[in-house]
Amino acid sequence: MIAALGSSFAAGPGIEPVADAAAMRSAKNYAHQLADRLSAELVDLTVSGATTANVIDTPQQSPTGSSYPPQVDGLPANADAITVTAGGNDLQFAGAMLYVAWRRLDPDSPMVPMLGAMFEGGIPAPTDEAVEAATAGLVRVVEKAREKAPDARILLVDYLTVLDADSLDHTPFDQDELEQFLVIQTAIGTVFRDAAARTGAHLILASALSEGHALGSAEPWVQSFHQNMAATAGSFHPNEAGMTAIAAELERTLTA
Repeated sequence: MIAALGSSFAAGPGIEPVADAAAMRSAKNYAHQLADRLSAELVDLTVSGATTANVIDTPQQSPTGSSYPPQVDGLPANADAITVTAGGNDLQFAGAMLYVAWRRLDPDSPMVPMLGAMFEGGIPAPTDEAVEAATAGLVRVVEKAREKAPDARILLVDYLTVLDADSLDHTPFDQDELEQFLVIQTAIGTVFRDAAARTGAHLILASALSEGHALGSAEPWVQSFHQNMAATAGSFHPNEAGMTAIAAELERTLTA
């Protein structure tokens, strides 16, 4: 049995078909694809927008009003493998990109004040304190998962590469904003590496796997900005090809 914990980079907003609309969870995210490859039962607990706190002990409210209990509460004790992708929302990576994109391309959209309330100080810098807090949160996720499913193999799956130095002409960002987002993206990688080192959990480097597949590449593994309120949650998130690449790497790891 496979169980999946995490946020939107695990849930897969914007990828059809949809498994849970309120959670913005796709039936083609990497956990679903992995379960299909291994003919395994899947318990997918991922919810877009989740922070590490929402995985550990804090209920989450979706934009549509649905409520989700802490994700680890739903972990089956007999899970064989648990995948975890969380921490990016602790550093506000996707939310900040979405806010800057809407502000630049459609400043009169209701999305701007809605998102802007979270970013009154602009793009948040990943301070040492913020990075340590995200790392500690991810470490706690692993610890709680081990408590719930002591025999499970836990695999930390970091974020696909969204941006690189060649992404400028393929995003709504200016050079300074791109550089700020690259700093946050690098910080997320640090969070995963440090959490893996502290816990001994296996680290799947989706960030390295996806080098050369950022926005602006010939074959991006992430979605571009969707200037459509119904689809915008998928902006700057994995596409199906990116999810497939992660599922293949997980399959190789689990069957080696």
